Amino acid sequence: MFKWKLDDEINLCLVHQRFVPRYVQLAAENKAYLSQWLAWPAVCSTEEDFRQFVAGSLHKYADGVAMNCAIEYRGEIIGNVGFNSINPTLQVAEIGYWMAESCQGKGIMTRCCRHLIDYAFSELAMEKVQISAAEDNIPSRAVCERLGMTLEGIITRKEKVGDRILNHAVYGFYRSQSSSGSLS
Repeated sequence: MFKWKLDDEINLCLVHQRFVPRYVQLAAENKAYLSQWLAWPAVCSTEEDFRQFVAGSLHKYADGVAMNCAIEYRGEIIGNVGFNSINPTLQVAEIGYWMAESCQGKGIMTRCCRHLIDYAFSELAMEKVQISAAEDNIPSRAVCERLGMTLEGIITRKEKVGDRILNHAVYGFYRSQSSSGSLS
């Protein structure tokens, strides 16, 4: 298992089976909040569900098509961030994330995403990183805006979450937006 130290508060750890009990706890404690924006809390809540998530994530990581990391904040797992997809042919990586509601407003997700964007450009040779968020998910969209990402458009009727059909705001950040290809 690898661990990246982002700063004195945050580490990103490649998902591991030992995180499963904590993921179950986080999903239960944040189910109402997460269910506003994500479809998975309705169908992923047990240890077996999260064991399958971790196993699938590790296979995708080994195949070089995705990478999921637990977010460790001040020594405690508080959520997940990573590349939902890595497409070497198109040179595009898509970031996805979720985190405990109580940890919002501390710049944690912005710091995590900044690190992943830098990694995508410097290590994965990507030309674009994108994030897709529910159009009404203001906190998630604010992360994209703090990162200097460009709103590329709104995709209507993109996802069903509970009994609602959500539009998605799609943001992109290109290597060429930064002279060094880095956000740092």
